[in-house]
Amino acid sequence: MVRPCRFQANPLTAASNAFQAQVPADDHKLSNALARSQFDRLAVALRDAGVNCLVFEDTPEPHTPDAIFPNNWISTHADGRVALYPMEAVNRRPERRTDFIEALQRIGFHVSETRDFCAAESASHYLEGTGSLVFDRACGVAFACESSRTHAALAAEVCAALGYRLVLFRASDRAGRAIYHTNVMMFVGTAVALVCTESIHPDYRSEVLSEIKAGGREIVEIGFDELDGFAGNMLELKGKDGAVIAMSQSAFNSLDATARETLARHARLVASDISHIETQSGGSVRCMLAEVHLPRAS
Repeated sequence: MVRPCRFQANPLTAASNAFQAQVPADDHKLSNALARSQFDRLAVALRDAGVNCLVFEDTPEPHTPDAIFPNNWISTHADGRVALYPMEAVNRRPERRTDFIEALQRIGFHVSETRDFCAAESASHYLEGTGSLVFDRACGVAFACESSRTHAALAAEVCAALGYRLVLFRASDRAGRAIYHTNVMMFVGTAVALVCTESIHPDYRSEVLSEIKAGGREIVEIGFDELDGFAGNMLELKGKDGAVIAMSQSAFNSLDATARETLARHARLVASDISHIETQSGGSVRCMLAEVHLPRAS
């Protein structure tokens, strides 16, 4: 997790992110203070649930208003590989920091290789980490819905390099706009998954659901109302006493009792209010978490 330093709505991301407020906060200092407070409460809630949270501090310069969302530029893998990803907004690219990787190594994680795919930015091809790619790590599958931030050919290239089979599809919101990140419309956990079925183009819907079911998971299907509440943007984490599913309070509130009960059968649910972060930046809890899958150094 990256604690924000100069958080504010990013005008360079608003065009492709329908979740982002069109009118940014006027008082940037207040906006940052609110974001930091909500960030801290989320980190505390996760730690209280037994999740080991590694918190890094953002820096004042260069100004990276979306640094709170590290999952868009890095992913880590059980074979020791780290991947760095190309991002659409120019002012997001400085978020990529090799000192984070070095810090993970210092505390005992093994990095066998760093794969940098960021040269694709020169061709205006983007793939924003685990925002664009929802990994089913158990089955070796990666789900991706095409958008300006998720380039189809690049997704295929990256998945081949990292050893995942790509399931590519199209998904749109209720207004017909391409969903900018796959991880706002679906999440795949160990024994349960959640997906906004009606957002998936009919030509792809059966395939996507079949691929999720192939992992033996129970599926929670949501609609556009829950999608708008960020219910698709959750993540399963490893807690001290078992699985934890992290989500925002907005996401939790949008779910009906049946959906909550289904998720709770498989993991402890942790919900935290990050409404200011969601409104200003159009991202939620899953976007704030870059999970560590690296092996421990021997």
